[in-house]
Amino acid sequence: MSNLFDPIKVGDLTLRNRIILAPLTRCRANYERVPNELMAEYYSKRSQFGLLITEATSVELQGVGYPRTPGIWNDEQVNAWSKITDAVHNKGGIIFLQLWHVGRISDSVYTNSSPVAPSAVKPNGRISLIRPEKYFDTPRELKQTEIKDIVKAFHKAAQNAKKAGFDGVEIHGANGYLLDQFLQSSTNLRNDEYGGTLSKRLKFPLEVTDAVIDVWGSGRVGYHIAPRCDAHDMKDENPLETFSALLSELSKRKIAFICAREHQAQDSIGSKLRKLFDGVYIANEGFTKESAEKIILDGHADAVAFGKLSISNPDLVKKFAENLPLELPNPKTFYGETKYLFNQAEPMPPQGFYESDHLGYTTY
Repeated sequence: MSNLFDPIKVGDLTLRNRIILAPLTRCRANYERVPNELMAEYYSKRSQFGLLITEATSVELQGVGYPRTPGIWNDEQVNAWSKITDAVHNKGGIIFLQLWHVGRISDSVYTNSSPVAPSAVKPNGRISLIRPEKYFDTPRELKQTEIKDIVKAFHKAAQNAKKAGFDGVEIHGANGYLLDQFLQSSTNLRNDEYGGTLSKRLKFPLEVTDAVIDVWGSGRVGYHIAPRCDAHDMKDENPLETFSALLSELSKRKIAFICAREHQAQDSIGSKLRKLFDGVYIANEGFTKESAEKIILDGHADAVAFGKLSISNPDLVKKFAENLPLELPNPKTFYGETKYLFNQAEPMPPQGFYESDHLGYTTY
């Protein structure tokens, strides 16, 4: 039997297998950021995964950066998420909510305000899924009082996740979003208590982590990282030093797991980071069944999260178990309908639309 089917203790929970559903943005909530029945179907179909990590979910409106992504800041969203957790639990699944703030990877079209960041450093590139195309603006540097308010927003979102019936939460600290922006040297140019040295760049991510642990306890909290620094124009002067410091601090806090999006190559640092973390280390990005088995066998990961393959194969666990052929992912189905008015602030429904290139309606 494949080692992917060995049970594993992750914090306070025991997973039936080591096949994890990676958090994947699908743009399927409504324009008020409220989850729906399609999302309940999506997650319940994948209940056999050892752990489901939901799509990134904004902790406040200011943290939104994509069309039709869900939120967790109000009662309507909480109630809608509770139907999804019920659907998963009814099939014996375990589901964590991923908590998210995009920081500078946003636009006033979503929030009716300027994007925010640790420093006023403009990212290269265009805003995802907006038509006509628009480049990112220079973000506004957050005041210290605002940083404290965002920590409180994560704390409240963690409480709301508990109300919605989740089994735990994962903090999104990857892919060039707000926590990652504070962590990495190219995006954090502050000279106060939140920047200037590595220990100070760690301060905000760790304050968020502590706030979430305050709600859930360390055994039901995970943290998402992207140590390759390859998303949204990110760059760090010494990734190994930076992420080693982060994982050492997270290990001290005894959180349940790290999920690392880092495709495997000669320059991968995941095997070095794994040694610094006492909890479960979940590898992610581009894995096959065979490469997942190998990285676990080699001791460089304890479990593997599957992304694109899980979209086209909701029964991926069964197919792995029975060595059945897999459906290939179709990028045209990755995102839901994402029509959008260029100058219409969220969360009001648009009245005239620009269409994205991605209009997939599949229930994969």
